[in-house]
Amino acid sequence: MTSQYAKQVSQGSSLIPLQNLPVPALFSETEPSVSCDTCSAKCCRLEVMLITDTGVPMRFIDTDQWGSMTMARLDDGWCSALDRETMRCSIYENRPLICREFEMKGDDCLEERKADW
Repeated sequence: MTSQYAKQVSQGSSLIPLQNLPVPALFSETEPSVSCDTCSAKCCRLEVMLITDTGVPMRFIDTDQWGSMTMARLDDGWCSALDRETMRCSIYENRPLICREFEMKGDDCLEERKADW
């Protein structure tokens, strides 16, 4: 505790100077192995609804039972746009908004990586 902070506390201040706040470790420092290169494309097994037009080719689009457009999935359960040899998106530049917002190392990513398929 710095003397400035101790002085503020003794004067009844509940403010903590920014330089005294604990800084959490960045995720990349604690989990360096999390990357798309070390994953089995688990996010590509999730249902993806098409809510905006990003230019997804029609051959990759299905319509669900409620009439919504979704990314088609093949019999193996993965997205039809996933290149099975490279495990990379074959339409990356035109991928759906949901895929664009699925952040590597984000909470959803980490949860899917833990899931036991």
